[in-house]
Amino acid sequence: MPLEYSQTIEISKPLAEVIEAYDSTENLKYWQPGLQEFTPISGEPGKTGSKSKMVFLNGKRTIEMVETITKNELPRSLACTYEAKGVFNEMENSFREESGKTFLTSHNVFHFKGFMKLLGVLMPGAFKKQSMEYMNNFKAFVEDGKSVLNE
Repeated sequence: MPLEYSQTIEISKPLAEVIEAYDSTENLKYWQPGLQEFTPISGEPGKTGSKSKMVFLNGKRTIEMVETITKNELPRSLACTYEAKGVFNEMENSFREESGKTFLTSHNVFHFKGFMKLLGVLMPGAFKKQSMEYMNNFKAFVEDGKSVLNE
């Protein structure tokens, strides 16, 4: 049974500024803790159909995943899949501007295999918490220039 949830965050910047920060692979390291590597595999990074390898250091564990952009309709939305050992995540981030602020909504559907299936059942809150942490990191980066590299 997949784990599915949506979360929304308000960013006190106009949509154009938020999208400029979001649509840059160079900025990923500033708001995604532990990101060690982002390497294009095929296609033009950020474009529909492109694939990239991402490597994260989480404590002493190294996590490798493949990101596939399934639909890029920025500035309105960006849909991706992330595939790692035992986990397949479908994510769609959508953006809307209201009164000079941007609302980012992230919709996630996690599919688990093997040992990760047990974690998905026992600790669904951990996945939601990590998603919200990334969203809050992104908000801090866009609003205040704060980077997770300085922590």
